[in-house]
Formats: sequence, C-alpha cells, structure tokens
Amino acid sequence: MPAQTKETTKHGLAAGGDQRPARADWTIDQGWDQYTAEEHGVWKTLFERQSRLLPGRACDAFISGMAALPIGADQIPDFRRLSDTLMQRTGWQVVAVPGLVPDEVFFEHLAHRRFPAGHFIRKPDQLDYLEEPDVFHDVFGHVPMLMNPAIADYIQAYGVGGLRAQKLGVLDKLARVYWYTVEFGLVQQKDGLRIYGAGIASSASESRFALDDPSPHRLRFDLERVMRTNYRIDDFQESYFVINDLDELLALARIDFSPFYERVQGQPDYAPGTVLASDVVITRGSGRYHQDKRR
Repeated sequence: MPAQTKETTKHGLAAGGDQRPARADWTIDQGWDQYTAEEHGVWKTLFERQSRLLPGRACDAFISGMAALPIGADQIPDFRRLSDTLMQRTGWQVVAVPGLVPDEVFFEHLAHRRFPAGHFIRKPDQLDYLEEPDVFHDVFGHVPMLMNPAIADYIQAYGVGGLRAQKLGVLDKLARVYWYTVEFGLVQQKDGLRIYGAGIASSASESRFALDDPSPHRLRFDLERVMRTNYRIDDFQESYFVINDLDELLALARIDFSPFYERVQGQPDYAPGTVLASDVVITRGSGRYHQDKRR
C-alpha cells in the first residue's frame, strides 16, 4: 500500500512502553555476555556495510568520533567501555534500556548526559528497516556524534528543553527540531553536504537517498520553519534541513525557545515536501520518489 504521511509526538527513543522495568529510570543491564553469535553477526554485517558507505558521506565529526571509540565490526560494543571513553571526552555515558521509553524519562536522561540505547539488535531479516531503534541505530548512529562537544551540549540542552516543552504543551514543535537535526540532519562542509543525523548514518538506503537522490529537497535550516514542518516516520524524508556547521547547533542550545513557541503556536503546519518562497534552497528536489509511492 502507498506510504502515508504520519507524525507523532514520540521521537528518537521517546515513546511509551508497555512494560515498565524495575528501575524508575527504565535502565537495565546491557547483558553483553548474553549476546549470541548470530546477534554479533548481525552487528558485523551492518557495521561493515555502513563503514564502506559512509566515508565521503558522513561528516568529519562522525568519522573522527567513530575512530576514537572502542567500537568495531566483530562484536556489539560494551556500553561500559563506550561510556568510559565518552566520559573522558564530553562527560556522556550510554545506558541500556529495553527499547522505547516515555518522553519524560528520555529527556531526564539527556538532561544529565546519559544516552538511553536499546540493548537488543534487529533480526537478520530486518537489516534494512526496523521500526523501533535498536543497538545499531542508537550506538553506531548516535554515539560517534556525542564525542563532539557541540553535539554533546546540544543534546543535553534538548533534554532540558524537552522537559520544559512538555509543561508548555509544545513538545510536538520541539520534537521536529530533534528529528530534523539529531536524527536526519545534514551539514555543509567545505567538501560538500555531509550526514550527521543518526537516522541517516545508520541506514544504508537513506545514506544514499539523502545525499544522492534527486527526489528530496535540501533546505537551509531555520528554527521557526522546522518547528512548523511535519516529518515522515514511515519512509525516507521528503526534505532535509542543512546547517552550516555543528557550532550552529551549539548556538541553538543557548537560546530561549519561548519566543519561537509563541510565534508558531496556532500557525498552520507545513507538509514534509513543501518548499516556501522564503526557503533558502540548496537542492530543489523532484519529489518523484514519494509521488510514485502515492500512485
């Protein structure tokens, strides 16, 4: 059936779960010793595929972050070793969770520089798509960027801002900022557009689509514009937003979002594939991929 445009206030790992773990913060033991040879094999397949694909596509910060981490193809990383390295570099740690966690738990972890990562890995027949983020998405996609000070500060600020946005009733607006930056963001480097969003970096097909396909729009990031833009959770993005450098996110971490919330409240939302006259267009897409799927 044709893909439908959907949006949810749940984002990243922030979604409700049916079974509450014993710990109030939803953390669990990673259980690294319990991974099977097949599970390590799935990690190896995914890791090697993305490692071949990302040079020249992922941003410099992603490549250097990956190189500095205790992470490789042969086995699923041990969160304790990852945390030791992260703590020395940016003060972050990786904590294991059973999967999706409630928004307030997600934000609380981020606000205290704890990145909640699913401890499970997808099945061999799910290499190309998995609805719920697994250890490959969370660790391979997100953790290298947490080695970068600008991203480290930005994601912590997002956690603090998420708790506040919940109280103000504007979480859907902030969720879009996370989606179009941390998950599906592109950055302009001197040598061209590069990936920094984890949802792209952990996906072989979207790594190609986001940079090479003529279908999606690539637009200059604008905070107010992004707050009003719906996103896709079921397919490739119709638009990607591009920042000039990672320090731009650090600037976002330091501003008061309240005036932006006030301006966008009550304003109509934009469909994912909309291009406005006010947009700075880096690449105007053909839209053909999603048009063909709608037929």
